[in-house]
Amino acid sequence: MTNVYATPEKVTMKTALFGAAITALEQDGWKVERVAGSGKSSVRRITKGAVSKTISIRTTQDRSIAFPRAAGDRGWRTLDEVDAVVAASVDDRMNPKFANIHLLDGDEMRDRFNRTYAARKAADHVIPVGRGVWLSLYATESKSPVHLVGAGAGLAHPPFAKVPLDADRMTASDDDAPDDDGLVQASTVNEVMAVARERLASLLGVATSAIKLELKVEY
Repeated sequence: MTNVYATPEKVTMKTALFGAAITALEQDGWKVERVAGSGKSSVRRITKGAVSKTISIRTTQDRSIAFPRAAGDRGWRTLDEVDAVVAASVDDRMNPKFANIHLLDGDEMRDRFNRTYAARKAADHVIPVGRGVWLSLYATESKSPVHLVGAGAGLAHPPFAKVPLDADRMTASDDDAPDDDGLVQASTVNEVMAVARERLASLLGVATSAIKLELKVEY
């Protein structure tokens, strides 16, 4: 399966954002540990005093986060298993300097993703099981276009930390860098085009039907 976003620069940034989330949590007083047997590299257990949470750390370079539907289209993979979501987002898409770190309640995020999923299905969007459903952290929620239903968690819950994306962080090796928790990546030309339309629509704040792409291959 081809990951159309995995250029070396994006992989480096993804690792840096994940590390920034760990750093922010630890500086906020949380003990961060892997969850034995979870099999998902984004999942961690965080503990502070008597409070303990299972979290999923999601990184984003375009300020949207994704979770895939679970097998049988019954709920959400990973999201249904955690108490909270930690979102690590670049402060600027084109010239990122900081990672903005948000701690988002799991029940609220499940509600947001359930609402956007229902709205997209009602609008006849095709959402294959395993394919990520992307939701903007910073767009203002709206009923139209439907991908804005559920958006805006990053606005409702401002970052609790801003971590510099300095040279040391960008060049550091991290054996704990996350994979995509089983997100299905586009593997055919039609799937790549469909993913591109969905992502562009989310970035531009328009309906998917408004995005027209032309494929040109030069040899």
